[in-house]
Parts: sequence; structure tokens; C-alpha cells
Amino acid sequence: MTIKSLSVLLLLMIAATTSTFAQEKDSVETGSHAQDSTYRGVKGPLLTIAFGKYPKYRKGVYRTNGGDLGLLSFAQVTNNGEHVRNIPRFTYFFNFGTNFNKDFGRNFGIFTGINIKNIGLITKPTDSLKLKQRVYTIGVPLGFKFGDLHRGTFFFFAGAECDLAFHYKEKVFIDGKKESKFSEWFSDRTPLLMPSVFAGMRFSPSFGLKVQYYPQNFFNQDFKTKDKSGNAVYPQQNLDAKLVFATLSYNFNSHVYKAAHKKSNYVRFKNGNAKVEIEY
Repeated sequence: MTIKSLSVLLLLMIAATTSTFAQEKDSVETGSHAQDSTYRGVKGPLLTIAFGKYPKYRKGVYRTNGGDLGLLSFAQVTNNGEHVRNIPRFTYFFNFGTNFNKDFGRNFGIFTGINIKNIGLITKPTDSLKLKQRVYTIGVPLGFKFGDLHRGTFFFFAGAECDLAFHYKEKVFIDGKKESKFSEWFSDRTPLLMPSVFAGMRFSPSFGLKVQYYPQNFFNQDFKTKDKSGNAVYPQQNLDAKLVFATLSYNFNSHVYKAAHKKSNYVRFKNGNAKVEIEY
């Protein structure tokens, strides 16, 4: 028998003795009213003991706050088949969301939700020219997870997501100096819908790592504008960019898992409004 088991047994013995003593003391003090629990000033046993089992996993649908903290993106960019030099892009601004989870046991579950992300790329077509192009998206993921879902000490997750691009922004730098910037709601410069796949892991205390890949071209090659002469031009018809990013993920925050019980059983001692619960 372990020390922890001996401690629980000792507490039970003390509790049982205290409960018996309390009942006997009540009978002596209250006299003929000992059996009438509604009599003013008379209480039941001073101490009660209850045994029980915690749920094996969370029932129903529960919510976790999330997002992508510290998003580092890379791109494979070509123009008419020729490689275009680009720079890794890091952002932490406006990457957040909420997930709705459904577990089918302690070790397997599914989730969906809604997430806002800031995705894009930085290219250097020439030594003097640098372009920063990004888009804000609203994404709906659908994924599964497996591992320790009850306490969140370690589990994997994977799935697919579809993003809706709602705000585009572009900055132009020449010789390191910002020459112009442009932004547009629901721009035709990128596809309206951007599908992706992702995979990652979550481990205690609330840290995670996620990799997400966008197989579709970031640029809309059919985007049309006009030059100074009023002629139609297609500035992106030969551009192709595939994005991938890695992030320190907090898609599954910690407060839900901190509330999980470490053991399967409990013994509960209650005295009036005071209550003590021991897991074992």
C-alpha cells in the first residue's frame, strides 16, 4: 500500500469517527428534537462523506480560444517559371480565433471554429525593389485531434481549412524607402477563397506548434487593371506563389485543461459550507 493510499485511509477513519461523534453529540444536546431536522437551530451530521468518479472525458461541445501566435511564413514564388527571391515574413498581429470541440473519448475528438489570420509574402524582384503583400482572412477549420484530450498534456491535431480573403494590402519599397502603399476590401488581386491543410501538436502548459500549407496560388492571375493609356493589362498573369507558415499555436488554450482532474476517483468531505475533495 502506498503512502498516498495510507493517507486516504487515515482520513477516512478520522472522518468516520468524527461523523459518529457528531451525530451522538447532536442527540445529547437536542434531546427529543434530535430526529427533527426542521427544528430551528438543529442540524444534521456535522460531517458527510461521499465517494464518486469523475467523468472520463468532457461531454457535449465545449469552446477553446485560439489563434496563431507568432506566424512565420515562407513562399515559393515564380514569375513566368523563373524563381523570384523572397524573404520570410513574420507577424503576430491579428491572428486569433475560437474553436468548438467535441470529444468521443479521452483520446479522440474533432473540432471546428472561426479564425482570423494575417497571411502574405515579401518578395524582392530586383535588388532595389521590395514588395510586401498580405491579406486578412476569416477561416473555418475542420480537424481531428488525438492524444491526451482530457488534460491536454500532449496531443496531435490535423485537418483542412477554407479562408475567405476580405482585406488586401500592398507596400512598395525602392532602395529601402517606402514609395507607396495600397489597400482594398475584397480585392480581385487574390482569390476570394483560399483552402489549406494543417497539422500540429499541443503540449502543456498551453504551448503548441502548427504548420499550414496553401496549395493554391496566392495571386489571382486573371486580375485585370489598366495602364496609363487605358489599355487592359494583367500584371499577375505569370505570377505563382505557394504559401506555408509555421506558428507557435495557441489554438487550444489552457484554462479548459487546467480544470481537468488528474485522477479518476474522489472522496469528498463536507461540513456545513466547507468542502474538501481528495482525488485518488
